[in-house]
Amino acid sequence: QVQLVESGGALVQAGGSLRLSCAASGRTFVIYTMGWFRQPPGKEREFVAGINWSGGNTYYKDSVKGRFTISGDDAKNTVSLQMDSLKPEDTAVYYCAAGPRGFKYDYWGQGTQVTVSS
Repeated sequence: QVQLVESGGALVQAGGSLRLSCAASGRTFVIYTMGWFRQPPGKEREFVAGINWSGGNTYYKDSVKGRFTISGDDAKNTVSLQMDSLKPEDTAVYYCAAGPRGFKYDYWGQGTQVTVSS
């Protein structure tokens, strides 16, 4: 099994920045991709950003491109999400995820709350 622990969620004003971090432990050798999802209040969970260890390719939800940056360290099995120019619609519980191949996420963190006030 792989365990994921997120940190960094907070209350922030619109236009502000926040950095989320996630650390993986356990059978981390199975991890090929790590990413971030979010679940806004009353809505479905959605993909936000992902990174593959092989090649370092990154992927983003359209609405966060240019504002959010995902980065990771495959040697340390950590991934971060730098969020700039935050908007109230970014308010959500953010989840770290990991998986054995691209866009297949088998492991999930507990989530961290991000609230953006207007």
